[in-house]
Amino acid sequence: MGSNGYDVVVVGAGNAAMCAAMAVAGPGRRVLVLEKAPASERGGNSYFTGGGYRFAYDGMDQVHPLIPDLSDWDLAHTDVGSYTEDQYYDDMLRVTEYQTDPELANFLVTRSYPAMRWMQQQGMTYALMTGRQAFKVGDVFRFWGGLTVEGAGGGPGISDRWFALAKPRGIPVSYETRARKLLQDRRGTVTGVEVETRDGREEIPAKAVVIASGGFEANPALRSQWLGPRWDQAKVRGTRHNVGDGILMALEAGAQPYGNWSGCHAVAWDLNAPTFGDRKVGDGFQKHSYPFGLIVNLHGERFVDEGADFRNYTYAKYGRDILQQPERTAFQLFDQKVMDLLRAEYRIPQITKASAGTIGELADKLGIDRAGLERTVADYNAAVLDGDFNPTVKDGKSTAGIAPPKTNWAQRLDTPPYEGYAVTCGITFTFGGLKVNTRAEVLDMDDRPIRGLYAAGELVGGLFAGNYPGGAGLMSGSVFGRAAGESAVEYLARS
Repeated sequence: MGSNGYDVVVVGAGNAAMCAAMAVAGPGRRVLVLEKAPASERGGNSYFTGGGYRFAYDGMDQVHPLIPDLSDWDLAHTDVGSYTEDQYYDDMLRVTEYQTDPELANFLVTRSYPAMRWMQQQGMTYALMTGRQAFKVGDVFRFWGGLTVEGAGGGPGISDRWFALAKPRGIPVSYETRARKLLQDRRGTVTGVEVETRDGREEIPAKAVVIASGGFEANPALRSQWLGPRWDQAKVRGTRHNVGDGILMALEAGAQPYGNWSGCHAVAWDLNAPTFGDRKVGDGFQKHSYPFGLIVNLHGERFVDEGADFRNYTYAKYGRDILQQPERTAFQLFDQKVMDLLRAEYRIPQITKASAGTIGELADKLGIDRAGLERTVADYNAAVLDGDFNPTVKDGKSTAGIAPPKTNWAQRLDTPPYEGYAVTCGITFTFGGLKVNTRAEVLDMDDRPIRGLYAAGELVGGLFAGNYPGGAGLMSGSVFGRAAGESAVEYLARS
């Protein structure tokens, strides 16, 4: 790996890490990417994402340059609306219940569109999220929820693209190389990384280090310690390699823990999905069309407001609610009125579902208490108020007199055959992490930068708490990954 060392070593190989590496790469600069996984499992959690980037934009005039090959027909039949910086910032405050760090949130918001253009300049390609973030109204695709663009090919496409772009830029990737410890001199300046490979341990000197190796969601012991009871039993949506190594070695080096350490991104995930992410299925085990149906537990009881908001603003917190249900199990129920609205993930072959002509029969097939479900559906149907159903807006079509209420998209469950999907909790990433500033410098317990140490991605603490706006995680990785790489380059110039 080069005994003479590197200018910058990047720990991790997901979207944030590769953004950092690309920002460093340039004439005369030596950068090395350390990937704990073998090449066949590379890319961290980024590989398992849907690939959506949440960024601020004023309208199609800013979206179109990101996808220049859109045809005249596409432009005439697509309504992306707008998603301003103020809206983005307000969403960050609202969904985190004002626990987001205002300075970091503002940096994410204001640098989101420039980061999209910067990634495009590096060679990243994009596509409209028509299949998951838009409904066809007449002959126009209308986008909703502030999320419009994904990396071409989703998470796998983003990951593969970064590795393809890194190669001609001379960025080597060392696989099956686990970073174990940060090297520091007597003043605390980071001077490299101690790593472990199949051949043993060795030290890699570096003038700066960027840690972008994800959270601790794949470590059941740390989940129990920091998230609390039952979290050791959650399924992991993504890579098995995110066990908190980067966070732990930074804390050992004096970094300040920051953010919502008892919080995480967790979603409704197929009940019989494997323990860790499946690279062939990707994010297909997720089930995110619940705003158009009901969610019940094994007793047939509802326990959340399925229509509280667009799924972009609720899906990342409802996994926690599911985890607290009997046997960590829930069921999403739909009737024929909404089947055409269900996302593609409801049609994959690897799915736990049942169909029946009556609610009682559906309960029997899914293992739900029959009397409990029949009572819940009857009470819900009686509580649905009249109004116009519109999936592209928060339509206010709600219930009255039941708890929990359904605030939007409340339609009676009365058109057989009925379909039910069994889900559990799938954890995506953890919210607690390291404290950084807007230069992506890692701060010590006195809020002073640790010289030579930068961080980006899911191990940055302070941005998300309890919940997050969909697509903001991938965008954060890009914004802070770019910042980490550029700050490291400036640091090299001063050293």
